[in-house]
Parts: sequence; structure tokens; C-alpha cells
Amino acid sequence: MTYLDLFLGFLEVGFFSFGGGYVAIPLIRDVVLSHGWLTEDMLTHMIAVSESTPGPIMVNLATYIGSSQGGLLGALIATLTVVMPAFLFIVVIMAVLGKLVGNRYYQAILSGLKPCIIGIILATGIYMAVQNCVPKESLNIDLTALLLTGVLSLVYFGSRKFRKNGISPILLILLSAVAGVIVYGI
Repeated sequence: MTYLDLFLGFLEVGFFSFGGGYVAIPLIRDVVLSHGWLTEDMLTHMIAVSESTPGPIMVNLATYIGSSQGGLLGALIATLTVVMPAFLFIVVIMAVLGKLVGNRYYQAILSGLKPCIIGIILATGIYMAVQNCVPKESLNIDLTALLLTGVLSLVYFGSRKFRKNGISPILLILLSAVAGVIVYGI
């Protein structure tokens, strides 16, 4: 039954994750928590690990969750299932792309999806920041996490004043990891 649950859960995530991996996080969260595969804290940590490892975050999360629930076969099922809808969708789109690019209805659909995707990504970011700075167990604000989040936000947005594209995401991830080790590990 676990393999079927992994298949159906990640098939749902794969079908409704328009906009990329960050949009999938709330969907993955719902599926994972509804099945009791991970706790909220474990999922938050896994999101951080998935973000900082190579590859798409949605695939990394699916692989980890599948592995934790069903071993190697579970990892394969979850990973293949989460990418299958996008793969099939792209194959179909490529077959009819020439006709769709100029289609005003297709462009209207894409224009309508953009604000939704931006909202989902923004809500996920805010949710993760609050989860990080105000743990559920104590409901006390973790001032260290709040300060670290603020400093890293300032580095990101401040770098955009001095450089056209701002700080590299890779460099920001490395800075975050080093700051986490210094602040929490030492």
C-alpha cells in the first residue's frame, strides 16, 4: 500500500505543480503530512537540504520521501511519478507548440497563471521564514534565526544595489550554510 500511496501522492504533486519546484512545496507538504510520512520539522529540514543539493527541489524531495518510506523502490516510484506528468506534458506541448505560441487563449492562460504562481512562491517563503523563526513547540521567537534571516535578506537585496543581478544564488546558499554552522554548530 505504501508504494501505491507514493505513486498517487506524487502523481498529484506532479500534475498540479505548475511553475516549478517552489510551487510544489505546499502540495508536497499536504501529501506528506496527510500520509504521516514526515513531521513538519523533518519536512522543513528536508526542504532546506533539497534546496542546497544539486537538482530540482521537487525531485530531491520526492526521492528522499520515497526512500524514507519505501527504500530504493519507493525512491524510484516517487521520483519517476513526480516527473512523469511534466515529461508527458512537455512532449505534448512540443508536438503542438508552433500552433500555441501565437494563440491568444494560450497566452491568456499563461498570463493568468503567473500571479498565482508568484503568490504561491511568496506564501511558501513567508511560511518557511515563520516556521524557522517561530518554532511550533515553544511559540517563542527564535531571535537568532530571525536575525540570521534578516542578515541574509539584507545581503541578498543589498547586493542588488551594487551588482546588476545581485549575489549569486550559489554564493548565497554557501553563505547561509556557513552562517548556520557558525551560529548553530559552534
